[in-house]
Amino acid sequence: MSKIALTLFIAFELCYYLLIAQTGIVEYFSSNIFLIAFLPMGGVIGSLLSYYIKISNQQKITIFLCMQLILTFFYPNFSSFELFLLGISVGALAPLLINELKKASIIELGFALSISYGIGTLLFNYDVSKREFIGVAFTLIALLCSTQLPKLKEIKTNNSIESYSLFIMVLWIFLDSALFETLSRDVSIPIWRGGYTFEIVIFHILGVIAALKFNIQKFEKELFIVILFALSYLFYFLQEPLLLSIVYPFVISYYNVTILQSLLKKDLKVLAIYMVFIGWIASGAGLFIALENIILFVPIIFLISLIKVLNSQDTIQSKEKECLN
Repeated sequence: MSKIALTLFIAFELCYYLLIAQTGIVEYFSSNIFLIAFLPMGGVIGSLLSYYIKISNQQKITIFLCMQLILTFFYPNFSSFELFLLGISVGALAPLLINELKKASIIELGFALSISYGIGTLLFNYDVSKREFIGVAFTLIALLCSTQLPKLKEIKTNNSIESYSLFIMVLWIFLDSALFETLSRDVSIPIWRGGYTFEIVIFHILGVIAALKFNIQKFEKELFIVILFALSYLFYFLQEPLLLSIVYPFVISYYNVTILQSLLKKDLKVLAIYMVFIGWIASGAGLFIALENIILFVPIIFLISLIKVLNSQDTIQSKEKECLN
């Protein structure tokens, strides 16, 4: 029962973030960056509070979920202060959720992500001004499940999982956010509203399965993800919605699993700091790219990322040669 509770807790809190915090609020406030800026400001503070508040993690989860629930009753007519408070609750729950993921098996992680991607995609077209019920329902499910989370004295992580640098994680989040926020505003290629829901859901799930099932070396995985993002952007620029609906959901799921597995090795303090960068700064930069309509500059980022990946591989090979000598 506790494992089912853990799976649903993860799935529905992720759904809340996607449908309320990430898309609902941004779209309702017409992408006014000066209004929605209070949400990431609160998110940064909330991420840090998740560690620095000295009570049990279970108590923290309960407090911030209750805070999220109360604020959701005011959705979507948030004041700046209410957006700030919602940012604190969502921001604090992110590292706490990842910390709880340490208790999940590969199957439970796969189910949680598949559920969140599936529900998030199916409800993506739901009127953003009428998502209060969705937000309240998802928070109540997460709150109920949080009372039944597994209680383990010692959490063991898989040492065979590769760790990825903060830079590469920020890069992936930025590339995803810039394309996602641009696509959600582009009426010429509306893949979520253009009849590609089935393809998107299927390839989200396939991306999760591929990331969990097939193990490849760190360098190959970094290069694979960058190439998939490059293809996603290419299909966007070429206005190929079907191909985009296949490749883009796959890489979203694939890189998110990769990041989550890497973060499972971190303690809560490090998770809190990482979430400031990958949860708020990187995604905020991607939103800025979309709002300013400067996505054509993103290929420069691909060049920088490719150089970074290749340089890291050269460094590894040089160290290996030194060891052999």
